[in-house]
Amino acid sequence: MARSEPGVRHGAVAFDLDGTLVDSAPDIAAALNGALQACALAQVTPDRVLGWIGDGPDPLISRALAALGRTDDAALHARLRTHFDRATLAAPLRHGRVFDGIDALLRQLRRRWALVVVTNKPGRLARAVLDAAGLGECFDAVHGADTQALRKPAPALLMQAAQGLGIAPSRLWMVGDAATDMAAAAAAGAPAVWAGWGYGRIEALPAAPRWRIEHPAQLPALLDAAG
Repeated sequence: MARSEPGVRHGAVAFDLDGTLVDSAPDIAAALNGALQACALAQVTPDRVLGWIGDGPDPLISRALAALGRTDDAALHARLRTHFDRATLAAPLRHGRVFDGIDALLRQLRRRWALVVVTNKPGRLARAVLDAAGLGECFDAVHGADTQALRKPAPALLMQAAQGLGIAPSRLWMVGDAATDMAAAAAAGAPAVWAGWGYGRIEALPAAPRWRIEHPAQLPALLDAAG
């Protein structure tokens, strides 16, 4: 990961990955179905997989097994996870894409803000996706949920990111498309922006977010206005 460009730092921005920076649902579905096929299990539709994205590969696999009426035993789950990781690393973003406006946004923000990724995807898989997307150099650090305890909505990843940057969590903005992003930010004491172009449904939130944008290009003005 490259460091942000020199200049006056206004704080930092943490971005969720899947559904916020990249439209990776087609690749997640392909990796999951590849794993299911390798274990002689039925495939699931991409539309169904879309509703399971956001909590990382282990909950994804558990949801797939439940949908197929299969017992989620430890040995089967471990085999599926091995195949899923292998497929993801082999083709991190073959079918998906970077959301429109993200590349320009990151290159604009990094002049004045430290940028990090905070994702429920494990770190190794997240870095592979970012590199395949050509976005890796934009970020100071990538914080992935390598253990269950780190997964959003827990605040651990945001606290870890703030500590790594040497700032208070209140100076670290969280940008994401999921209820878990908003909840993690609230638990960490970090401001949060709802990314309206992502996979999440704003109707599913327990309360309307204070800040909301519908396109990446709107973020710099919001950050400047909010201070």
